[in-house]
Amino acid sequence: MDMEIFSRVVTSGSMSQAGRDMGLSPAVVSKRLRRLEERLGTRLLQRTTRQISLTEAGQGFYERVVAILASIDEAESFVARRSHLARGVLKISAPTSFGRMHIAPHLGSFLAANPDLSIDLDLSDEFVDIVGGGFDLAVRIAELTDSSLVARRLAPIHRVLCATPGYLDRHGEPRSIADLARHVCLAAANQDPWKLEGPDGQVSVRASGPVKTNSSEVVREAVLAGLGIAFRSTWDVGAELRSGRLRIVLPQYRSSRHVAVHAVYPSRRFLPAKVRVFIDFLAQVYAPTPYWDEGLAAILACGVALEATG
Repeated sequence: MDMEIFSRVVTSGSMSQAGRDMGLSPAVVSKRLRRLEERLGTRLLQRTTRQISLTEAGQGFYERVVAILASIDEAESFVARRSHLARGVLKISAPTSFGRMHIAPHLGSFLAANPDLSIDLDLSDEFVDIVGGGFDLAVRIAELTDSSLVARRLAPIHRVLCATPGYLDRHGEPRSIADLARHVCLAAANQDPWKLEGPDGQVSVRASGPVKTNSSEVVREAVLAGLGIAFRSTWDVGAELRSGRLRIVLPQYRSSRHVAVHAVYPSRRFLPAKVRVFIDFLAQVYAPTPYWDEGLAAILACGVALEATG
């Protein structure tokens, strides 16, 4: 700041004019110049009542200050230009199955539209530390609570209880939540209890069965193999529901309407263009009614009714 004041005084030839240009009083300008000279241990300007002139040291200092200030302006312009361009490496965290099924297939078209970007996609079913892990953003499927992070909702999530027709033929179809105690309920060992919304409000079910695994994908294969009932998202089993390979169980129960796909990132201020364009891209691809829910309107109708009455 002191160097900029000094440069303005020399350029304008007047402390008063320099002060007006910078929104400072002449007294402040004079004080800052004295402080600069004291720090440097030399006089930079000869002052009279009529004019200001450079000393020999001041001339040499001025030439170097002009170069420094020009470099600062160029650096700021460089950063400003880059802030509007989507370039560099975009580091993303996403859930394993969702990332494989609903992010990876779309990367080709995204990169074609943004040739100066590259993607570092890390798949994990753990909630990673975005800041500590150096991630630009994370895609999370959850009912998010308040945090220091910023979240943008990308798509709704519908989770339903389902099983194969063969399993239901062998073991009978449950008619109430209480009936689930008599059935094999498939869930990953690290999964929270099933939180369901139904006609009587929220209920929680602790799944138990003969298959123990830490993998949600193993649970998916187990329910498709007819081993029991699972609580799955339509983004995961929508095709099987449409084809009849899986059937909805207790259709009046579904996941919380607050669960959704979110893009989560550290701060709204100075959001890099590479993060913004990727979030906008996913929001456009998924749309308010995601493609994975196409053809499931009848199946999800009771869930919509629950939202209207909840």
